[in-house]
Amino acid sequence: MTTAAPPSSGVQVRQAERGDLPAIYSIEQSVFPQPWPVAAFERYLGQPGFLVADDDGGVGYIVADTVTGNGYPVCHVKDLAVSRARRREGIASNLLSRALGVLEDRVVQAKLEVRAGNDGAIELYRRHGFTYRRRLSGYYANNEDALVFVQSL
Repeated sequence: MTTAAPPSSGVQVRQAERGDLPAIYSIEQSVFPQPWPVAAFERYLGQPGFLVADDDGGVGYIVADTVTGNGYPVCHVKDLAVSRARRREGIASNLLSRALGVLEDRVVQAKLEVRAGNDGAIELYRRHGFTYRRRLSGYYANNEDALVFVQSL
């Protein structure tokens, strides 16, 4: 069950391309205390769940793929970010909806980890039908806990 926000004016969600990596990495560095290296994003190029929200400058991205969990395919949302200047426009919601939609015919469930203190992201995931499953103590490099959320598709 996904709930899409209305699309932001001029923003299109599309498959990520190599030329998007500088903008993606810039957002990643500005948003996360332990950003992924560019090489991590390169591994997902060409994957259906690596999407960007673009308005001629890149405003956000999502990395989601399919993994095996308990013997069945699961969509794993690995990374989702929107530039600070473009938050609260429904961009993250649209990226999440599109990624889940692209992968939903391949999986039975979606899962993700989110920083325990990231209230905005937690609210976004709850609005999209994700439910809290468990806490992972010290999950992040700075020893912050992660909350695991899941959604049946």
